Amino acid sequence: MCDYALERELLKDNYKYICGVDEVGRGALFGPVVSGAVILDPQKLNFDIKDSKKLNPKKRLELSHFIYDNATAYSIGWCWNDEIDSINILEATKKSIIMAVKGLQITPDYVLIDGMKPVFLDIQGQGVIKGDATCISIAAASIIAKVFRDQLITSFSDLFPAYMIHKNKGYGTRAHIHALNTIGASEFHRKSFRKVTN
Repeated sequence: MCDYALERELLKDNYKYICGVDEVGRGALFGPVVSGAVILDPQKLNFDIKDSKKLNPKKRLELSHFIYDNATAYSIGWCWNDEIDSINILEATKKSIIMAVKGLQITPDYVLIDGMKPVFLDIQGQGVIKGDATCISIAAASIIAKVFRDQLITSFSDLFPAYMIHKNKGYGTRAHIHALNTIGASEFHRKSFRKVTN
């Protein structure tokens, strides 16, 4: 269950703006990797917030609106498939995180990232193993990132109906891979991902 315990300890250590960060779409075959960054207001917490993967789409959307309405700051960053192919998925993920953190309305003084040490940011922080399942700030970031990416990817479904994007959100389902093997990749597919080139 997600809680605010880690953030409360950091507040006691005189960190004021604590930012949770998470990414979505890292393993997808289509579209961008997207990162969310959220600084929660400790006076306006909602403990329904948890790992976006454990929420149904309706609840994710509802909680994303709560986050947008009540967080101290929030931002989204992304890196598209062509850049993923150019610099690799790890570097693209870092780039999306940097964009999200830099886009915040307030500069954080501490960053909590799901599973990744923030050594590539000029801000103090730490990586939190399974952070999206335990840390509410990271979970909030995962929610806004997933809602944003899912809505973006779904908007491509009419342009590329064969890939069933509206159902798989760009991930490598059997139907998606069958379409790739049958008609090839679109300009929004990650060509460097092995399943796309088979």
